[in-house]
Amino acid sequence: MLKNIYSVGQISEYIANMFAQDFMLKNISIKGEISNCTYHSTGHIYFTLKDAKGVLKGVMFSGNRRNLQFHMKEGDQVVVTGSIESYKFSSQYQIIARSIELDGTGNLYQKLEELKKELEELGMFDEMYKRPIPAYARKIGVVTSPTGAVIEDIRNVGFRRNPYVQIILCPAQVQGDGAKESIVSGIQRLEQLGVDVIIVGRGGGSIEDLWAFNERIVADAIFNCSVPVISAVGHQTDYTIADMVADKRAATPSQAAEFAVFEFEQTKIALAQMKQRLNLSFNRKINMMRERLEHKATKLHFLSPKRRLEENRRRLMDFEEKMTTKMQYILQDKKNRLAILARTLDGYSPAKKISSGYAYLEGKDGKSIKTIGQVQVSDEITVHVIDGNIKAIVTEATKNE
Repeated sequence: MLKNIYSVGQISEYIANMFAQDFMLKNISIKGEISNCTYHSTGHIYFTLKDAKGVLKGVMFSGNRRNLQFHMKEGDQVVVTGSIESYKFSSQYQIIARSIELDGTGNLYQKLEELKKELEELGMFDEMYKRPIPAYARKIGVVTSPTGAVIEDIRNVGFRRNPYVQIILCPAQVQGDGAKESIVSGIQRLEQLGVDVIIVGRGGGSIEDLWAFNERIVADAIFNCSVPVISAVGHQTDYTIADMVADKRAATPSQAAEFAVFEFEQTKIALAQMKQRLNLSFNRKINMMRERLEHKATKLHFLSPKRRLEENRRRLMDFEEKMTTKMQYILQDKKNRLAILARTLDGYSPAKKISSGYAYLEGKDGKSIKTIGQVQVSDEITVHVIDGNIKAIVTEATKNE
């Protein structure tokens, strides 16, 4: 009887086909402990999944790393979801991981991602809704456990920075059943008290411990609160929905107190410096305004109607004086000229001529007789002499040769 003889490659390929045809192995979740975990420079993650009874090699290719929500390390208890495949060239099989979740928290991480996506689509993480923290808050509200270290850290830092600040604790359950309702109630009560800012926080822990701060009603309470809210949940590496919705996230409760409480002494120094600068600026402003006022007063004095009237009055007096002087000069000149004309006229005066022995002849018609052609024989004429008049009749008129 002839036996069927196969090559190693044929057997390896046969086994690989068996894995490929098994539907269950195409989408399977396996729980175990991580060991030999290596993050390769190509972006792939190589690891070994083991438990008390077996070891399974695994790989997560770089394209699927976006689904990994934590940094995988030695000793992590995880649930790996993917497909079992055989590598025929080495006759080994391994799990090709599509997603890896921490064991026991896989559902929580999934719920967290779903809520993140929902709230992000609603815009609750948008910076446009973040309110500024008051720079000089005097009344700080705190929602946290009354017995934890959180409230003590906040008080220590707060009173060190400002001994006059008022810190109001609203005790709340921060873990377990009823925690989310307790946190929401604390936020609402402090809002009604009229505090300046609210700190919501607790210490670090696992995702289960912090889960109350990943609840939708807590996110809604923070988002809808009229008072700015600072979240201080867990440690620096912890990140919750409350952190994303809050107006400001603090890595620790102490940092939250630093954000909320201003430093009193530094503020006093800053105010003193500001007062000094304000006084200097005020004095400079006063001096500048005084100089401007003096300049305006001088300008107004030159442009004032009263000054113009006085100036015009002086000018009018000057004109009057000049006009008087000019008129006196003109009058004196006229007097001199009149005297000269009078003397000249006196020289031509008929009376003066008459007084020298001359006579003035006047015809019957009252006209002076200057030539013989104006009279005829028998005409009656009047002869005017110095002391009277003589009536005469022309007896003869002879023209000189």
